[in-house]
Amino acid sequence: MSPAIDTVTEDFMEAKAEARYIRVSPQKARLVVDQIRGKQAGQAITILQTINKRIAPAVEKVLRSAIANARNSPAELDVDQLVVTEAYVHDGPRMKRIRPAPMGRAYRYQRRMAHIVVKVGDK
Repeated sequence: MSPAIDTVTEDFMEAKAEARYIRVSPQKARLVVDQIRGKQAGQAITILQTINKRIAPAVEKVLRSAIANARNSPAELDVDQLVVTEAYVHDGPRMKRIRPAPMGRAYRYQRRMAHIVVKVGDK
């Protein structure tokens, strides 16, 4: 049997921006990123400015960077019609730390990092 070949052509362009090694738990960053997925770019910026989370300004910065990348791309992307096509958060590396504990023991804990990716397109 020959493998099936997917011949779907995409007729929209995308621009991507990524922030890596952000010092926030990926679980907490996903709460914010889930709010903007599928929204218009201008509406997503408004949502990020009004949301009360510490990571929201960093996600807004990534979104603005993706919009700027779309504006400067060689393809003719209409900036007013941009939509957040993809937005996701990956786990970054973890910093292992030690906290002193009673009776000479030590407790280990992890400081998590996240990689935030936002893609905008003219869907």
